[in-house]
Amino acid sequence: MTTTAVVPNDVLRAVRMGLRMSQDEFANALRQAGAELGEPNEASKRLVQRWESGTSKTPRGVYARALERVTGRPVEALGFALPVPMARVHADGSGGHDMDAGAGGVTSAAATAAPVTGETFSGIWLSRYEFYSSSRDATYEGKHYVVIVQHGNRLTAQSLPGASSNPDSPLSLDLTVDRNVVTGSWVEQTAADGYYQGARYHGAIQLLVEPTGRRMAGKWVGFGKDFDVNTGPWELRLVDRSTSKAALERYSQAPE
Repeated sequence: MTTTAVVPNDVLRAVRMGLRMSQDEFANALRQAGAELGEPNEASKRLVQRWESGTSKTPRGVYARALERVTGRPVEALGFALPVPMARVHADGSGGHDMDAGAGGVTSAAATAAPVTGETFSGIWLSRYEFYSSSRDATYEGKHYVVIVQHGNRLTAQSLPGASSNPDSPLSLDLTVDRNVVTGSWVEQTAADGYYQGARYHGAIQLLVEPTGRRMAGKWVGFGKDFDVNTGPWELRLVDRSTSKAALERYSQAPE
C-alpha cells in the first residue's frame, strides 16, 4: 500500500504572515469575506492549520473565493494542489518584460530533506532584480521586501503588502536549496492600473548563496513580448532574521 507524503503549504503560511495575521485572525478575515460575498463559511483556526500543514490540500469553492478576497491573489497562487499557468517558448532573443504568459499547467512540488548547508534562511529579505523593457528601450529595477519561510530545503518567499518599488505588484518565489545553490521559480502580478496593466509574469531563477548566508545572487529567466527568453540579475539580501509581527510591519513599505 502506497501512502502520499504530507507536504506543508508554506506558500499560504508566508502569505498569511505577510498580511501580519495570526491563524485565528486569518480565519476571522475569511469568515468576514464570506459574509461580504454572500457566501457564509465556517473558517476556523483549525482549518487554517490543516491547510498550512498540508493535511487539507484543496479548499472548497466557498473558501477559495474567500481566500482570494482576503489575500488579493488567485487561489492557484496560494500553494494548493491546483494547476498554475505556464507559458511556452518559441524563440530565444532580446526583448522585454512586456507580455503576460500563455496557459498550460504545472503543479508545485516540495522536497522535505534538510538543507545540506545547515543554514537557516527564514526571515525578511530585500529582493532586487533588473529587467529590460523593449517597448521603453530602458533597463528598470524591481525591489520587494519578502518574508522567507523555510521547510527542510524548500524556501517559500512572499512579498509583504506595500513593500514593492512598484505599487500593488506582489512577488512570490518557490525555491529549493542544494548546498550553496538555490533554484526555483518566481511569479509577479503587476498592478491593474500600472504600465503592464495587470499582466502576470513568471519564470525560473538560480542563485548562489554567499558563505555568510546573508546574500544570494544570480539570474532570472522569463518570457518576452514575442515569447522569447530574457534574463537579468537577481539578488536577495537578508535584512532581518525575525518574522515577528512587529518586524513584518516594519518592512511593509516600499524599499528605498
